[in-house]
Amino acid sequence: MPREKTHYRNVNENPCNMCMPMGGILPFKGIEDAMVIIHGSQGCSTYMRRHIAEHFNEPIDVGSSSLNEKGTIYGGAQNLFQALNNIRRVYKPRLIGILTSCLAETIGDDVGGIARDYLKQQGLDEFPLVAVATPGYGGTHSEGYWMAVYKIVAGLARPTAKHGGINIIVPNLSPADIREIKRILEMMGVRYTLLPDISETLDRPIARPYTKIPPGGTGLEDIRCMPGAAATIQFGLTVEESLSPGHYLQSEFGVPLYNLPVPMGVEATDLLVSRLLEITGGSLPRALELERGRLLDCMVDSHKYNAQGRGAVFGDPELVYAMARTCAENGLHPAVVATGSGNSGLKRLMEPVLAECPEDVLFLDQADFMSIRTACRDAGVNIAIGHSDGKFLTEKEGIPLVRMGFPIHDHVGGQRLLSIGYTGTAMFLDRVTNTLLDNKHKNYRAAMYRKFYWGFKERGHTC
Repeated sequence: MPREKTHYRNVNENPCNMCMPMGGILPFKGIEDAMVIIHGSQGCSTYMRRHIAEHFNEPIDVGSSSLNEKGTIYGGAQNLFQALNNIRRVYKPRLIGILTSCLAETIGDDVGGIARDYLKQQGLDEFPLVAVATPGYGGTHSEGYWMAVYKIVAGLARPTAKHGGINIIVPNLSPADIREIKRILEMMGVRYTLLPDISETLDRPIARPYTKIPPGGTGLEDIRCMPGAAATIQFGLTVEESLSPGHYLQSEFGVPLYNLPVPMGVEATDLLVSRLLEITGGSLPRALELERGRLLDCMVDSHKYNAQGRGAVFGDPELVYAMARTCAENGLHPAVVATGSGNSGLKRLMEPVLAECPEDVLFLDQADFMSIRTACRDAGVNIAIGHSDGKFLTEKEGIPLVRMGFPIHDHVGGQRLLSIGYTGTAMFLDRVTNTLLDNKHKNYRAAMYRKFYWGFKERGHTC
């Protein structure tokens, strides 16, 4: 069972999360012909643009209302009006998302009201402006992500005729993971709307001429028609109802909701496949059955090495739950589980997983990396799995890090990391197992050298 926190509550040094608007930007990057503005100081949008670009290795455009001292005192409506005019003129988007920074929220700007006034002034009653309140102090980037997805669905969805498709709502995954989910859906013959879809927009091929808004993303008309779907599958077990787009579609339009874990590992991927078969009445493709068998073979190959691991898993709540389950499924029982979010649902979900661990597990929410480092030392962790901010575990504690999640800004290829489905899980387990093996061999040889060679010399022997 998870051990209660004692001195691991410090959340002051290098938090294990980023701010709400950072997460809120990402869903808009997965909408066709969409652009996003940060209503706040220019520094906020510049920082977020750079941070996201380092992860995806793609050009990232984020507008700014450039609030200054005057706007802070008298209100930022005119700044936002000017920013919207500039964005429409330069990018010609079909949807604009407006996120707020700490500054706009602190002065109390009613961004939703400002957006309505702008549309009325410009005679653009049908143009979709999606305003999302995302103060940096209001939560983590994970809450910002889900809040943005919720507002996109609530702002665009309209009553529509039943069409038999399935809504797929995804958390903050890599473009490679989203492509894998789409591949599985297409292999099973499923008609779907996936939201948000960054599989092409944030991992696009080189193309000439350059376009300011990359092609791809979820179509606006597809989002409007989500209420006509036969069901919604949302990978959001830890998401509160007030932030859940799937719950909104169920409560407002009666679309049945299947809230599932991220399809990582045998059990979770089986659950997705079985739900799809149940909803569609289809049959299991032979190719998918073979992929499952290869994953099982991978697990047989690697479990004897994984059993030697004591892992620390950290990051976004949905991904932490998926990674911890997958590791435990293959014998690498987590010793530390941490998230920067204060998500109460994650701890409840983790209890059955952690109850099967042979030793106590330290569970930390609202965590920073000082508390995670302390917990890793106490628990004897020898491998960490999470995003790049955990590099300090390697630098300060000598614990090797398997990079996973967002952000990855000290390695390239974060957008191409595949960890979802049967095939992606096998690739994830290979990365984890090989990291354990590399660390074991390095430490084994160093220990043998110290024990035998130096001991041999100290006793006065020569070669």
